[in-house]
Amino acid sequence: MRFDGVIRSWDDERGFGFIEPRLGGQEIFVHIKAFPRGATRPTIGQRVSFEVELGSQGKKRARKVEVIRPARARTRAQNNSPTQWGTATLFAIPAFLVVYVAADFFWRPPNWFALVYLVASVVTFLAYFLDKSSAKRGASRTPESTLHTLALAGGWPGALLAQQFLRHKSAKAKFRSVFWGTVVVNVVAFVVLCSPVGRSLWAGQ
Repeated sequence: MRFDGVIRSWDDERGFGFIEPRLGGQEIFVHIKAFPRGATRPTIGQRVSFEVELGSQGKKRARKVEVIRPARARTRAQNNSPTQWGTATLFAIPAFLVVYVAADFFWRPPNWFALVYLVASVVTFLAYFLDKSSAKRGASRTPESTLHTLALAGGWPGALLAQQFLRHKSAKAKFRSVFWGTVVVNVVAFVVLCSPVGRSLWAGQ
């Protein structure tokens, strides 16, 4: 028998929360594993349909959870396809390439700058991949501070690719606001370090 309810609390780091049944009664425990594989991360206030089973300790918990989307939400989700989403967000990568080429033309930064961005992006992409895998398995997650640190160190292009193609950390507003802050700080730092003033500092001239 299936029931309808609303997610009243959710701990995304630990991968569980509680559902308030629409007909009232005790809130039902729900784990991330109860959602379909590959589904978007649950959010507070989200309407869901679910079945109930008894856990190992005899407590009720939800299983076979499905998100109930209003007609408008389904239409909006179709409009926000990965291609459209990527066209808007991944514009940052070609824009940075223009900045990098300009800096290389005027100031000739060392070649290892490009290597740092490449290595950091690969490492960051892998970190997102592992974090999403852990989220699906309900295992220990990678702290968001670690993901932000990697982005700040030059891995933000890899983070953008991971958000696009892995569909991970692409909808959480608080995370993305901090992420874009790391992008801005990194790009500004790159320009400053490549400029004659910045170069005189790190090159010891």
